[in-house]
Amino acid sequence: MNFESIYSHCISKPHVHEDYPFDKTTLVFKVGAKMFLLIDSFNPVSINVKCNPEKAIELREQFDGIKPGFHMNKKHWITIDLFAGIPENTVLECINHSYDLVFKSLSKKLQEQLVQDLAKN
Repeated sequence: MNFESIYSHCISKPHVHEDYPFDKTTLVFKVGAKMFLLIDSFNPVSINVKCNPEKAIELREQFDGIKPGFHMNKKHWITIDLFAGIPENTVLECINHSYDLVFKSLSKKLQEQLVQDLAKN
């Protein structure tokens, strides 16, 4: 999967915005104020996504190209090597799972506000 496909998929999700909070190349996608995906926009060889701990173990056992999150909480984040032959649908499922986990972790009030804002537009 390439950078453009990942970018398009992430930015098309409701309430998502992009940021460069760490440096000039690490692109972070957020929902609310919380991160759900990180990718190096200059050298996009992998992505970091949030993941349910049990699902993370299953994915790491199934794919050599999925490791504990690089520079992240190893229990709740995974790093996906984009050149390890992982099927595109699996990568997209991981991105969607990460987005869903983060959105659900937002306060109910913020979730409702974001949904209402989307309905207005």
